Amino acid sequence: MAMSRWAVTLGLLLALVAGPVLAMGATDDAAAIRQVLADQQAAWNRGDIETFMHGYKDAPDTTFVGSTVRKGYRAILASYREHYAGKEQMGRLTFSDVDVRLLPGAGGDVRYAAVTGRFHLDRKAHGEVAQDDGVYSLLWEKSADGWKIILDHSS
Repeated sequence: MAMSRWAVTLGLLLALVAGPVLAMGATDDAAAIRQVLADQQAAWNRGDIETFMHGYKDAPDTTFVGSTVRKGYRAILASYREHYAGKEQMGRLTFSDVDVRLLPGAGGDVRYAAVTGRFHLDRKAHGEVAQDDGVYSLLWEKSADGWKIILDHSS
């Protein structure tokens, strides 16, 4: 009987300690994703598409869904270069209403996240892409290189 009380007490103590630690990890993951978005926004506003793309996973199956579907990091980068030919066409990017939802696996580890939000481009030149406002949903993967976008649906 004494052993079971000790086990219950130990279990409660572990739950009290582990709960905040797990929550802290979730906060760190969400903050890391928000930081990547902030870095992307800053790179875009400098006219630096290559650095902006560091937020995406450099893989052939990384996907961008907009007016068409583009597969592969290189194809997405080429499309950004083509459609936003210079700083004037890129304008100033802002993200808003960012919502980060971490997606734990069966073991409780967070390896993926779903992020939704709004984007706005403040610019005078448009080129082929006339849309200045829209919404996005992003699927992120946690990797050795940090959090990376593996699926971007922007409209």
